[in-house]
Amino acid sequence: MSVPTPLSLDPPAAPPPPVPAPVASSSSWPFGSVYNRFAAWRKSLDLPNPGTVENLSKEAKQTLLTNYAFDGARADLSKSLSMSPMFQVTHSFHLGSQTTPPTYHFGAVFANDKLFLHGNVDNDGNVSGRFNQGWSANNVSKVQAQLSTQAGQSFLQLEHDYQGSDYSLNAKAVNPSPADLTGIYMGSYMQSVTKNLAFGVETILQHQAPGLSDFGAGYLAKYTSTDRNWIATAQVQGPGVLQATYWQKLSEKVDVAADLQVMAAPGRRDALATLAARYELRMASFRAQLDSTGKVSAHLEQRFAPTFAFLVSGEIDHLKNAAKVGVGVMIDSSSLTPEEMGMVPPPGVPSIPMPQP
Repeated sequence: MSVPTPLSLDPPAAPPPPVPAPVASSSSWPFGSVYNRFAAWRKSLDLPNPGTVENLSKEAKQTLLTNYAFDGARADLSKSLSMSPMFQVTHSFHLGSQTTPPTYHFGAVFANDKLFLHGNVDNDGNVSGRFNQGWSANNVSKVQAQLSTQAGQSFLQLEHDYQGSDYSLNAKAVNPSPADLTGIYMGSYMQSVTKNLAFGVETILQHQAPGLSDFGAGYLAKYTSTDRNWIATAQVQGPGVLQATYWQKLSEKVDVAADLQVMAAPGRRDALATLAARYELRMASFRAQLDSTGKVSAHLEQRFAPTFAFLVSGEIDHLKNAAKVGVGVMIDSSSLTPEEMGMVPPPGVPSIPMPQP
């Protein structure tokens, strides 16, 4: 007698899952493959960031007296109300100048890791302000505005900076009008081609009125030595306008700079050469300058304390037989304690002796 076969109660096997369709990757596209190879080759070069076009000759400007020379008497008084975030107010006086009328400025600065605010008002009622917002380490948006009592002096400037690994981008608009798109629009791009050499281009579009525009372009080059002890820059703007700078660090305390400006436009030929040197002492900074027009200038900033500095500036024009002299003081008073300013360690923390020179 045969034994009946037991029935299986297991559910039927599930069908195999469908094979997903292949997803097209960037490498499957001809242009995507070329871009990936180019990006990998570009990354392998390990090129440095060339800096912005605005700071093309930053090192030379810090040595030249263009941004430091003054005449008459000036006083800059500042008071720090907070360090983190930083909040500071300033009072600036400038009297007795041969070229500018007496002025007074009141300003305030607020800054933290991602935000920078600066406001200023003078004795004539002109108000100006700056606003910088850092979205990331590479993206910064900037706004600058001025309301002036003089006609044609008020303006609004919008700007954005992007810093790539080996390039920098900048876009700027001055007095843009969304109605008819009038204004001044500028864009710049700086690219490192080797570890020492970088090239850039700067464009400007002046849209003064509907149907009336003017376009210009400038070209830039920057060479930095491997040890960063010397930097040479060149900039060509428009027809026949050339500016070249050279900066070299001779030692830890001494650096020199040279600036050459040439204009060979139709109907005008002019050139100006400037040589300058800076000597940094422990509590002082001395700058001297000589240009091709016969002007000899000097500027001394002597600090008697971290919060007090005395300034002396002078210029002699041998061709015009003229001279300018300026004296000033810089005083920084603070309501913060020495511990808050970081001048001395908090109680209970042993102090580390400073090395003697």
